[in-house]
Amino acid sequence: MEDRYRRWLDRKLTDRCVQNLKRNGFDARSAATPQAACRDILAMISEFETFGIGGSETIRQIGIIEELHGMGKSILDHWRPELSPDEVQAVRLEQSRCDCFLCSANAVSARGEIVNVDGIGNRVAAMTFGPRKVVIVAGVNKIVPDLDQALQRVRQIAGPMRAKSLGMDTPCAETGACADCHSPQRICRITTILHRRPMLTDIAVVLVGADLGF
Repeated sequence: MEDRYRRWLDRKLTDRCVQNLKRNGFDARSAATPQAACRDILAMISEFETFGIGGSETIRQIGIIEELHGMGKSILDHWRPELSPDEVQAVRLEQSRCDCFLCSANAVSARGEIVNVDGIGNRVAAMTFGPRKVVIVAGVNKIVPDLDQALQRVRQIAGPMRAKSLGMDTPCAETGACADCHSPQRICRITTILHRRPMLTDIAVVLVGADLGF
């Protein structure tokens, strides 16, 4: 019974977020499941040939990379394990010039703002300028009521979980709490807030009715 009301509340929050994202200039939409999100995105981007993949668990969870490979598309994925450090850097640079860049967000406010924190900056750079099309996918777990809570989500949830998943030697990966550290392996170095759609970048935002990513 509780799950039913939780899903109802999530849908209401998602609907409000979609409406405000549209008001802020984004092509926003929702999908009930990861599978539905994958289908919707493929229909949206099938014309493109080169695809950059941000360092995103969410994009991998919806299964779109496998679909694009099956379609014979060129995939720029710097997480490929066989790449050398120089090759990883080259792929990151290519991502900013691809036809379509696929990524997630660390938090999305119901007021229509998108918050991301990067350690290197290739994701937020490609997300804001360069590719012909950007698609941001976020699970309902990343939607919060306002900008302050979006920034708090990064510090309290996304940052520690991401650092732990990457095996980083940071205080948050040990304690689960942000210490605003000076660790050499700190992954929270660049914060971007998309208050409105960047003037020259076509951005679609797909909110998924499931918990995805960190």
